[in-house]
Amino acid sequence: MEEFTSKMRELLPKELPSLPSWPVRHSSMNPDDDEDDGPSEAKRPSQSKRPVPDMASLEPKPISSGPKSNLDLLNECDNFPYYTSDPKLYLAHINTYYALYVKEFPEAELGYLLPSVAALFKGLPDWDLDEDDRSLTLVEGKTEEERSRAMATVTQAMKGTDHFKVLRGWRNELYPVYGPTGQLLFSVERAASALFGIVTYGVHMTAYTFKETKGSPDKGMLLWVPRRAKSKQTYGGMLDNTVAGGIATGENPFECLIREAQEEASLPQDIVRKDVKQVGTVTYFHIRDSRAGGETRLLQPECQYVYDLELAKDVVPKPNDDEVEGFELKNIGEVKEAMRNGEFKPNCALVLLDFFIRHGILTHADEGYIEIVSRLHRRLEFPTP
Repeated sequence: MEEFTSKMRELLPKELPSLPSWPVRHSSMNPDDDEDDGPSEAKRPSQSKRPVPDMASLEPKPISSGPKSNLDLLNECDNFPYYTSDPKLYLAHINTYYALYVKEFPEAELGYLLPSVAALFKGLPDWDLDEDDRSLTLVEGKTEEERSRAMATVTQAMKGTDHFKVLRGWRNELYPVYGPTGQLLFSVERAASALFGIVTYGVHMTAYTFKETKGSPDKGMLLWVPRRAKSKQTYGGMLDNTVAGGIATGENPFECLIREAQEEASLPQDIVRKDVKQVGTVTYFHIRDSRAGGETRLLQPECQYVYDLELAKDVVPKPNDDEVEGFELKNIGEVKEAMRNGEFKPNCALVLLDFFIRHGILTHADEGYIEIVSRLHRRLEFPTP
């Protein structure tokens, strides 16, 4: 570990300023105890050192490869534990991670890092690692631009070590991180986002058409389903929603959708702008497994802006980049079978469950209906815009 940290320091620019002073945090759980000496600044209440469970016990458990129920699909993607369902497991997770903060907002947790990631920041400029409080604070920068520059410096250094497999998929795209009132605090390279466990945002659209079938409960609905290129670092070869992509810093969700619809599916901009319907969001808290590419157990809380688009029969999505192998028109029964067989990327299966609910295909008569409806809109534990 020391060798790795030394290499990180070597990769950092020499002209970086030294670590700014940061007050010692309150060491007692008793609010009547005197504070430790230090500047009078807003500070988080410190926590006593917590026992750390065996990390192997926190490895995401794969769902059986056999037929998957709708609840299985939900549990596979929204797999960060709920306190109300399993307090012991929830606390085992919470007590393991390091919380991410910026100095100006000491009460706002922005993400969770694995201990193996947080340890690399010990002694680095711009950062304060508190091993007792299990926190990592970005202390450099009073503006979004300054904080973003500090994040870029450290993530570029991390990439330069080639220690993290997840950074080999470097995208040169920036993802936003928001503060407690929805303000943009900083941006971070997309490939590094899971290392910091921050909330990420995307758009997912389901395009469909109809082949009238008398008496069919789904009215002959057909969905356009793409297959991801096998060469993709994440979930290669799996089925996806018609259009999906991440929202970059400064990008409006709707404009992101327009861009992705053209890039991934060659859908004419005028058709999408005129006919697409924004239908809400799907939120979940995912613990990454091997299919996501790179390290496992990284945390990925996400919010997906969801859209529906009914297409005329003569409008056919076509790949326009190397991310999609091709599109296939599937009826509802075929889509459900592919979901049961685990062929869909986990978060895309959730977007389809939401689609089925809104279109009356999944109803109260189906197993776990209330739980599914509720958990498709999980309240995330970090600030959002």
